[in-house]
Amino acid sequence: MVADAKLRSAFDPTAYESFRFLSRELDGAGRITLRYALDDQLEFVEEFDLPIERELSAAERGRVDGLLSLLHWVAGVSYFKLAAPAEVSCETSVPPPAVARLLEALYSEGLGEFACTNGLPSLPRPRFTSTGTGAGAGVAPAPAPSAVPARILVPVGGGKDSAVAIEIVRRSGAELALFSIGDAPPIVRTVAAAELAHLLVRRRLDPQVAELNAAGALNGHVPITAIVSCVAVLTAALNGFDAVAMANERSASAGNLRWDGIEVNHQFSKGLPAERLLGDALAELDGGVELFSILRPASELAIARAFARLEQYHGAFTSCNAIFRIDPALRAASWCCDCPKCRFVFLALAPFSSPEQLREIFGAAMLDDDRQFAGFALLSATGGHKPFECVGEEQESLAAIRLLADDARWSGQRVVRRLVAEVLPQHPASAGEPAGVLALSEEHRVPAALMPDVRALLGA
Repeated sequence: MVADAKLRSAFDPTAYESFRFLSRELDGAGRITLRYALDDQLEFVEEFDLPIERELSAAERGRVDGLLSLLHWVAGVSYFKLAAPAEVSCETSVPPPAVARLLEALYSEGLGEFACTNGLPSLPRPRFTSTGTGAGAGVAPAPAPSAVPARILVPVGGGKDSAVAIEIVRRSGAELALFSIGDAPPIVRTVAAAELAHLLVRRRLDPQVAELNAAGALNGHVPITAIVSCVAVLTAALNGFDAVAMANERSASAGNLRWDGIEVNHQFSKGLPAERLLGDALAELDGGVELFSILRPASELAIARAFARLEQYHGAFTSCNAIFRIDPALRAASWCCDCPKCRFVFLALAPFSSPEQLREIFGAAMLDDDRQFAGFALLSATGGHKPFECVGEEQESLAAIRLLADDARWSGQRVVRRLVAEVLPQHPASAGEPAGVLALSEEHRVPAALMPDVRALLGA
């Protein structure tokens, strides 16, 4: 562990040459312990407590060792980013090719926003393989599952997407349960509204991270969805589930801006390219659990349309990320109504809801408040690039504005009037055509047998 004197001194990220993966352990009670280090100076320990009904045998733990190793490698990104050294050292085992390909993407493009906002000279590019030919060369992509899995675990974040994913899987007739890391109030309320079993995981980050950040370590967004996905798959495997159905939408694959020769995407690990890489890695490890996103064919706008009909969740969900801040002192109690996520969810729901309904949900009439105009305009990349947040594509925001312009319930609201008068003229008339935005895409990994249920909830 780092000495107190070291913590009190200024942290110099450039002083470290290597990030080390030291060890991993899963005990019989379901506790995972992951150990990392920067050079031979700073050591870190992260823990997860998985929901296990009974003591795990040595054979059961051995059966998921590949999935445990994957989590060890993926979760390390939270500690790697403190200094982002050039080298990584895998001291427990060497990642196989498809896993290495996933890791090299997560530790580079997955840290695109982090590198951009920290002003790094370039993306981190650590190598997880000993060859220079590219990880995963020659590895055939894992096909999407075809049949409906018998038992499906659905991760829940407490937002609208989780609710729609739950109801699609429920329609399929598969046995399902819900999964989460932590029990933030929106998660608890969503679980209660769904009336389904809930597998709850507890995560403990090493407390040194916050201390080192205060002392000058690099900080910023990490590919958190990849970490959640790996924990969900491991939890599913230990509890007899065949698949994990994520709630990541088509829009998550769209980036925010170009930097250092790549498209920087705040939602990189939610996007389809990352899902495909993870699918390949899971197939290579043969962990017995499939992973796909049940919402991948749909835009955020189509998901909002479906959610507007699921009234049992309207009093339960909250998508504002201020509720999920790591520091409890900084967490919001509900919608902050002053961030890109709040604005986008409000805008996406508005064409399919009344002003009174959204005021009841959000506690504010956001589209009738002139102070909100610039923030709403930015969702369409008018006045700058799309915010670094989990918001939909610019085309979706334009489509929502076009729908509101023709909706007597909304067209008179002050922000809507300005968006129609000042934002729409800056874009081609074909941009944000609602029918195209709402249509389902064929680019996804959803099992073919589940697509009728996807179309039933996400169609018109």
